[in-house]
This record gives sequence, structure tokens and C-alpha cells, in this order.
Amino acid sequence: MIGHIPTRARKLALLSLVALAAACTPPRSGPSMSEIFAGSVERQGDAYIIAVNRAVARTAAQVPSMGFSKALQRGAILGGDTIQPGDVVTLNVFENVPEGLLASPEVNNAILTDVQVDDAGFVFVPYAGRIRAAGRTPDALRRTITAALDEQTPDPQVLVSREQGDGTTVSVMGDVNAQGVFPIERPTRRITAMIAAAGGVSVPADQAVVRLTRGNRQESAFLRDIYEVPHFDIALRGGDRLLVEADRRAFTVLGATGTSSRLTFEAPVISAVEAIAMVGGLDPLRADPKGVFVFRDEPEEMARAILGRQDMFGEQRFVYVLDLTAPNGMFNARDFKIRDGDTVFVTEASSVTWSRQIASLTGALAAAGSVQSLADGSSD
Repeated sequence: MIGHIPTRARKLALLSLVALAAACTPPRSGPSMSEIFAGSVERQGDAYIIAVNRAVARTAAQVPSMGFSKALQRGAILGGDTIQPGDVVTLNVFENVPEGLLASPEVNNAILTDVQVDDAGFVFVPYAGRIRAAGRTPDALRRTITAALDEQTPDPQVLVSREQGDGTTVSVMGDVNAQGVFPIERPTRRITAMIAAAGGVSVPADQAVVRLTRGNRQESAFLRDIYEVPHFDIALRGGDRLLVEADRRAFTVLGATGTSSRLTFEAPVISAVEAIAMVGGLDPLRADPKGVFVFRDEPEEMARAILGRQDMFGEQRFVYVLDLTAPNGMFNARDFKIRDGDTVFVTEASSVTWSRQIASLTGALAAAGSVQSLADGSSD
């Protein structure tokens, strides 16, 4: 029983209990500011700790942007009556002789229907041979066929009409209101018009990303940029595939904030201030406004630009420090742009850590007092 424990042994037990309580680390939301700085390159760590100022914010704000290449932008818009592979043409050939090459003896004209343009872009016309049709208008094809037949029948007259085939269609998929395969017609020769023909997007326009696949090439652009930058609204080609989907970029916010969460981008560009606001802001009872950190893996080019060094090779770990209490701290946080894969961490104020340690120690002392009282009562 406790009453039989020697006084010296009881005191040692109490001291051990107090020491154990003092050694225990109170629960917390993550590393402290000093622990983060301990991981810097200057202290044998592997991360570069960078205090964000106006120059750093401007340099790091060079967010990799999406947009269609110059090669796609330079593509000319298809003519409303341009013949494409897969189209069907009808030829009406008039001859000025009683017995022509193509016309029967009863009439002076021959109608050739359902002449399909092959995958290589050619049509076959009797007595004229294999003639290229793709990329030409019906009138241009008429002149070519007339010239070919003129060598064999005097002054032939040719009429050409075109029916759109399956060679000038675009598939529209993803977050649109009417997925499907749509023909490229006079009103739908550009991306925005084709998306409109598919019923428009079913996600917020600020979050919509358009991915274009043309052959082996695949490029992307924000829908908002396509509307705002005219040369991004590129001309479509038969066989193009459009995929509309919500922006899949995301970042994580941890620490002394309203909530901790993984968030997707609500706009093409998000600042550090907006990122913190998206989780309810800083926790007023726990957060240290001097300790807002952004963890990021920077590519080689960006690492060289930030550090002003040319001896950086490969991806580098960076930790950006935002002090919201500095004279320009809020401006720097507003100008600092969050990127895909970033981790935003807000440290706890030192007073919070101290209060937890005091509470832990006070609880241990109270427990020790209870044990002492019990021991004293048992020894009576």
C-alpha cells in the first residue's frame, strides 16, 4: 500500500512524474518556425528559405501559363465551303457535242453524284483522272475539272456542289451540356463557337480548361483566356478533339488556419492571401502572422532566377516566408502567387506553445499534488 512506501521513494516518484510531464511535447499542428529554419541549406538542410519581398514576389509570380502555341494560332480559318476529306461532291458536266464523253446521246449533260473525297483529299473523275479536291472551294475544283476535260471534249461546262461529310467534324467531350460530334460549319469554325454549339460548359467558366488534341499534338488553355485573348480562339480542323474539364490544379493549407484542407484552384491565378482566405483565414487564437510559409519544388530556371545563381541544377526545394506584420507584408502576400502542388503552412504563435507547456506542467503538478496528498493521507 502507498502508506508503506518510504518517504524518500515517494518524493522520487513525484519528481519522476513531474519530469516526465515536463518532457512530454504538447500536441500541435505542425513544426515551429525555428524547426522550419533548421531545415535550411545554411543549417545543413536541403531547402532554401526565402523571405518574400516585392522583388521575390514578382519573380516567383511567373506562373507557368497554359495557352495554344503559335503554330496553332497561325492556322487560317477554314472557308465556309472548303472541301475536306470525307466530303461528298456532285458534278454536273455539260458538253457541246451530240455524243459527249460523259453525256448520253439523249441529253448533253451528265450528273455524277456521291463522288466522295478520299482520305488523301482526291476525287476520281472519268476522263479527267484523279484530281485533288481537299482544301479547295467548289469553284476552284470546277475550274480544275473543266481544264482537264477541255483537252478531250470541246468547251465543257462543269458545276460542282458540295455536301459536308464526316471529314470536317470535331468531337466535344467533358464538362459540356451536350457532348457529341459536330460538323465544322460557317458559324462553328472556332473553339468558342463549337463549345457553344455543344451547349456551353457545365462548370464555372473561371475553372474550365479546354484541351485540344490534333493528331499527336495536345495543348490546353483556360476558357477564360480563350474569350479574353482573341488569338487563343483558334480555327478548328476536321478530326480535332475538344475536352472541357474543371481545373485539376490543387494546393494544400495546413497549420493555424480556420481549417486544413486540400483545395482546387477557383481561378487561373490565386494569391497567398486568397489561399488563406479560402480556408477561413488565420486562426486568431493560434496563428503567428509572422510565420506563413509556402513549401514548393522550384524548377531549375526559377531557382536560378530567385537566387541569382547559375550553379543550380535540377529541381530545388524552396520555403517562402511571408511576414504579414511587415510594412508591406500584406502587399507581398497579395502579389505572391500560389502554384499547383504548393503547401501553405501557418505556424502557431510562441505564446500558444508556451501556454500549452504551462498547461501541461500545471496538470502534472496537480497530479503530483494529488499523489502527495494521497500518500500523506495513507501514512497517517
